[in-house]
Amino acid sequence: MRLYLVQHGISVPKDEDPEQPLSGVGQTDVSRVASFLGRSGLHVVRVLHSGKLRAQETALLLSEVVSPSCVVEESTAPIGPNEATDNLLAFIETWPDTNMVGDVMIVGHLPFMSKMVSRLVGAEEDNVIVRFQPSTVVALERGENGGGWTVSWVVRPELLGV
Repeated sequence: MRLYLVQHGISVPKDEDPEQPLSGVGQTDVSRVASFLGRSGLHVVRVLHSGKLRAQETALLLSEVVSPSCVVEESTAPIGPNEATDNLLAFIETWPDTNMVGDVMIVGHLPFMSKMVSRLVGAEEDNVIVRFQPSTVVALERGENGGGWTVSWVVRPELLGV
């Protein structure tokens, strides 16, 4: 099973729009990452996102390309920027056997996503394992590391060229 943790794309400033939707650059970056992932054959059965508009928009842009028929929904575990990682970690640990769940993508915010990667690989959550930037996707695989999670790869918009 793979778990993809994604930081939402760049949003407009809060003083410009309190809802902070994705900016034009944010939409472009997410679309470029989605196109790359789609060409790579990535497929997920479910995309979870926080309740914030920028995360929802990122989730929808990604899912439209990589898995148009997948379920896209707000996470029942709180995954806002400053939420504790315990709830999502407990939720992930309840998932049944790898082959029954399929791959899942979770779209959220910093510092939550960085802390979640650290927790999943067995590190202290304040240890930075991956340096996120907007639209970064981190792929983790379950089953290595004594049955825990390992980082398989990371893609950021800057790697995809102009």
